[in-house]
Amino acid sequence: MDITHLLNRTLEVWRTTTTDDGYGGQETTLTHRGDVTAKVDQPSASERLLAQQAGSQHTHSVYLLPGADVRRGDELRGGGQVLRVRHVVTPSGPVYRKAECELTQEEDDA
Repeated sequence: MDITHLLNRTLEVWRTTTTDDGYGGQETTLTHRGDVTAKVDQPSASERLLAQQAGSQHTHSVYLLPGADVRRGDELRGGGQVLRVRHVVTPSGPVYRKAECELTQEEDDA
């Protein structure tokens, strides 16, 4: 089974990287790691409830190709949205990867 025809968005993958700052400390930044094609859906009520019971927020499900380099803690950006990856699940038959994400919104400066 091929899900390529369902992937209707391109999202940027941003990952936290840590580098030495030259003074004995470290500096943490977000680095653009590439783009992935994806399908973004809202989770079912039962999926949201399971996430809440586990102490996590799950506002969007992002479906990806099986080889997509997306990890827990990454940010997926596109279409004016920023999605923080909470979990990544690969089914036993690796037809797709599913990233359970939380939509983050910037605070209004007004």
